Amino acid sequence: MPNSILRTVTALTVVGAVLASAGGVASGGPAAPRQAAKTVITVTARDFRFTFSRTSVKHGTTVVFHLVNKGAVGHNLKLGGKVTKLIEHAKTADLTLKFAKAGTYTYLCTVPGHAASGMKGKLKVT
Repeated sequence: MPNSILRTVTALTVVGAVLASAGGVASGGPAAPRQAAKTVITVTARDFRFTFSRTSVKHGTTVVFHLVNKGAVGHNLKLGGKVTKLIEHAKTADLTLKFAKAGTYTYLCTVPGHAASGMKGKLKVT
């Protein structure tokens, strides 16, 4: 084999090895599975309102709602048919949801009288 062809084959072999070790598809094997999109939204509960770090997400996204209670009394978060546990002042709870379709989703605190006092709202899923 002429030297120029040998150098080209060697260079391509090295590039292929580098791509394979970096998780590329040059190895000829199946590509590594892609992780699903995941978003964390911090939800701050106060007496008597919620503050979301984001008010919209894309459908198909897995969202972790990280509830932080900065209010004086216990609160929880109900959204998408799921409810966090009741948490006291300075405590936290997480609620994980995957929104399969676009729409507007209502959230609220289920403690009696809290939603009526303002602890409710809408999350937009695009």
